[in-house]
Amino acid sequence: MLAIIGGRIETITHGSIDSGTVLIDDEGQIIGVGRDVIIPQDAVVIDAHGEYVLPGFVDSHTHLGVFNDGEGPQGADGNELTNPVSPGIRAVDGFNPADVALIDAIQGGITAAWVTPGSGNVIGGQGATLRLYGKNLEDMILKAPSGMKSAMGENPKRVYGTDKKFPMTRMGVAKALRQAFIAAMNYRRQREKDPESAYDLDHEALLMVLDGDIPLRTHAHRADDILTALRIGREFQVRQIIEHGTESFKVVDELLKYNIPVSLGPGLVSRVKPEVRERGFHTPAILARYGVKFSLITDHPVVPVQYLVVSAALAVREGLDESEALRAITLNAAEICGVGERIGSIEPGKDGDIVIWTSHPFDWRSHVDKTIIRGQVVFDRNWDSGKGAGA
Repeated sequence: MLAIIGGRIETITHGSIDSGTVLIDDEGQIIGVGRDVIIPQDAVVIDAHGEYVLPGFVDSHTHLGVFNDGEGPQGADGNELTNPVSPGIRAVDGFNPADVALIDAIQGGITAAWVTPGSGNVIGGQGATLRLYGKNLEDMILKAPSGMKSAMGENPKRVYGTDKKFPMTRMGVAKALRQAFIAAMNYRRQREKDPESAYDLDHEALLMVLDGDIPLRTHAHRADDILTALRIGREFQVRQIIEHGTESFKVVDELLKYNIPVSLGPGLVSRVKPEVRERGFHTPAILARYGVKFSLITDHPVVPVQYLVVSAALAVREGLDESEALRAITLNAAEICGVGERIGSIEPGKDGDIVIWTSHPFDWRSHVDKTIIRGQVVFDRNWDSGKGAGA
């Protein structure tokens, strides 16, 4: 049993509680939140007076563990660039729990993330929502798969167009995506007629999308690419999430009309390609104003994962409400990753993934004091090694 006492609790769902207590049981679940929580005599007590207690942050779009930090080509396992349509690929099969960036994440207050294949293919494969600490991969999985990665625009065009292979235009990318869904539908019909016919991993993976088990999460920066993704999604009646959404502020009406969330960013980058010329921290405030659901992302290693909180703070500076910014890296992100019932807020019944900050996390002087996952302290700023996290 663990009791965190005396801190200012930002619950996300039920406002702030000054001098409150969070009680976590031996199974790692939150069982009490408030000022009048009774603390059992055998509980381990963490005194958080003068500090902020928040749910662990969630980065809803990363390549942690599949593009290993500091390892160059040897650690790059996130893009299987041999077939533009590769839905059978699973990010968990390339994930390295020893990626040093997981330590950065834990020390930066991030306790969970969506880990996804890259965007070199039209369909890159299945992403997974992972806790960023555990004895092994199986111990880290919150939900796998939790989305099918696809990509519009420049990336698949560049990868295949350079060698004059299909697809080399936006038209080709759209055709490849449609054709993949049609092939999966034909495969299902064939299997229904003949259950002994050949089993296909790629088709089976896309059936999860067609059946609504997982969303199609589409990399799209430009407004026209976002609209193409939405159009194809409606054709096949699949659940969708837009990844990056650099120009999503131009198509808010369509996003609202079809109830499409955006995994937004990264904003903390230069204009590295034409698609991101309009990137910036003005977009979160616009989406919030219109009521579009969104999360904020680093796209690690594009932006180091520990700077997720910096991105949220910069969005506040550009007009985003502070509470909306916190929600964008906690509950909204958890819901987009398919695990909102387990993490993303501090309330009874949820996992005890908690981060204690020395002051408000948007204050540039603030530090993570302790990171707690399922009631276990996995990082403490006072530890001598300073490296108290990692799977």
